[in-house]
Amino acid sequence: LSGTILSLSMLSSADLSLVNLIDADLSGANLSGADLSGADLGNADLSGTDLSHANLSAANLKGTNLSGANLSSANLNHANLDGANLISVNLKSAMLNHAKLNDSNLISANLIQANLIHTNLRGANLNGANLSHANLRSANLSRATLSSAMLSSANLRDTNLSRANLSRADLRNTNLRDVNLSSANLSGANLRDTNLSSAMVKKTLFGNNSAVSEQMKLDLIERGAIFKGSTGISVGVSKTPQE
Repeated sequence: LSGTILSLSMLSSADLSLVNLIDADLSGANLSGADLSGADLGNADLSGTDLSHANLSAANLKGTNLSGANLSSANLNHANLDGANLISVNLKSAMLNHAKLNDSNLISANLIQANLIHTNLRGANLNGANLSHANLRSANLSRATLSSAMLSSANLRDTNLSRANLSRADLRNTNLRDVNLSSANLSGANLRDTNLSSAMVKKTLFGNNSAVSEQMKLDLIERGAIFKGSTGISVGVSKTPQE
């Protein structure tokens, strides 16, 4: 079925497991509840497609266009979505454990309550995405863009966020325990009730953050963080070598 045109098709609950759908046009199709496990959908057009509750586990979606698609409660465990277009996609309550989303475009995506345990999102663009209450434990978000993203009450424990851009992100009630935030940008982020204990903050940029006490600020600086003041001058503490 490679290259097949199936746009606007009614394929709800269809069994398409292990099917070759490379370069296929499935835009606007109804695939809700369909079994696409192990299917090859590389570079296919799935824009605006209804894939709610669909099984896409271990499917190849590399470079696929899923913009505006409905993937709520879908199973994408172990799927390959590297470089996929996921702009404004609905992934609410979806399972993406161990999935690959390197360099994928998730601008304004809905990932509320999604499961992304051990998911690889290196270099992904999550600008303005909603990850509230999502489980991102042990995920790789190094160099990812999360500017203005909503991460309130998300679980980010043991996550790699090194060199990530979290400027103006909403991190209220977020678990950042043991997270690697080295060289990340958290300027303007809302850190109210955020757990930063044991987080790696070497060269992490803070500044204009909500709910950061003076004690918390001093503790973060002591651990290697940088606070950018209103004058634009970065303020840190350099330790004097003991004699």
